[in-house]
Amino acid sequence: MLTFIRRKWFTLPALSTQKTKSLETRLVYLKALKSEILSKEQAVYDALNKDFKKSEFETYVSEFSLVISQLNLAIKNLNKWAKPKRVSSSIITFPSKDYIYKEPYGNVLIISPWNYPFLLALEPLIMAVSAGNTVVLKPSELTTHTSQLLTGIIKTVFPEDYVTSIQGDAQVSTELLAKKWDYIFFTGSVPVGKIVAEAAAKHLTPVTLELGGKSPCIIDDTAKLKLAAKRIVWGKFFNAGQTCIAPDYVIIKRTIKQEFIELLKHEIIDFYGENPKESADFPRIINEKNTQRLANMLKETNVVFGGIVEETTNYIAPTLIDEPALNSEVMNDEIFGPILPILTYETKEDIHRIVTNFDKPLSLYTFSNDKNFIEHILNTYSFGGGVVNDVLIHFSNHKLPFGGVGSSGMGAYHGKLSFDTFSHSKAIIKRGNWLDPSMRYAPYKNKLNFIKKIFKYFS
Repeated sequence: MLTFIRRKWFTLPALSTQKTKSLETRLVYLKALKSEILSKEQAVYDALNKDFKKSEFETYVSEFSLVISQLNLAIKNLNKWAKPKRVSSSIITFPSKDYIYKEPYGNVLIISPWNYPFLLALEPLIMAVSAGNTVVLKPSELTTHTSQLLTGIIKTVFPEDYVTSIQGDAQVSTELLAKKWDYIFFTGSVPVGKIVAEAAAKHLTPVTLELGGKSPCIIDDTAKLKLAAKRIVWGKFFNAGQTCIAPDYVIIKRTIKQEFIELLKHEIIDFYGENPKESADFPRIINEKNTQRLANMLKETNVVFGGIVEETTNYIAPTLIDEPALNSEVMNDEIFGPILPILTYETKEDIHRIVTNFDKPLSLYTFSNDKNFIEHILNTYSFGGGVVNDVLIHFSNHKLPFGGVGSSGMGAYHGKLSFDTFSHSKAIIKRGNWLDPSMRYAPYKNKLNFIKKIFKYFS
């Protein structure tokens, strides 16, 4: 495989022959990709179930349906997105017609994660192809069945010099990152994101980093607690908490904490039964390493619900932790599992002390019916995106940008913004020849005052 990386891929015949710039070619392959994916629907369910016991329902709503939606969106809108956009011209360039042309960056590297291995590999790939790029996909080595399926789909649909999937471990990723790319798109952890950014900087390669962080969920005493509990349990324990935008911890008004904990317990049992291990709807942790990492977070904490760990089956029960210290293991890093710490506050200053103890999060959620409180939270804290009175759902709207800020990531994508992410916006002025004012040409004597008046009038 490394020989393939060194010798074969980087000739880029598909890109150099301009074939991928053809809108007709892009549409042919996007439609072929859609057809192939639809024919493999059951295989997608089976692969994700084998990788970490993900249910067909969760696979459909969080991966399969979103991939098909992105394909439909791209196929429907590609001609409009790729069309040069006319913008108003400047008096300085009069007479002219000014445009923004969209052109592909070139050869794109996409490194995708294991937690949503089908969606987070194909969504950026779809838009990179839509924008006219050639693509190398590096799927996660942790989801072996899904990665193998992805590789097979890509091999069936695309010529090897157009789009290819390279499987392998961290050594393969390292060698890929050492190459020169025209764009890199990475989804994963903050530590690996730093490695990607460093590698990209060596070649001045533009990069999108979709990372994570500790996303808070803030609840005041005006919230509808039962509904909040149901929505938080859904969002936190969906995919067994292995979601980059899952609520990482709760900050709730102290006077309603105990009531809220009881509501959370009720909803967890209602969702998954008395023994979630037996539920077909509750996935497993991806591997033993991550199971052990999460188990270590439970040590020396006040577990008020759940806390059961079976490392041999990578099972961790939905777990609630009451008032962990901010310097505890569970609060030191993004949890990325089915563990929900519950902290309390009395004043807005308490909230500020907790939230600012961590880097800027990928998401922030607030449950409240107090408009002033909501606006205070939204305007005080910097985060990638969020929801008021629900969780996760901002990811589902392709008209909203999705991305982090600070250590939670850089750049954004979704819908048309994904097409723009993988496109260079090229400024073009088509200048008229019928008028050529002499004001800009030397000699400049007696012209300065006049040009100042022109600038002042039109600025």
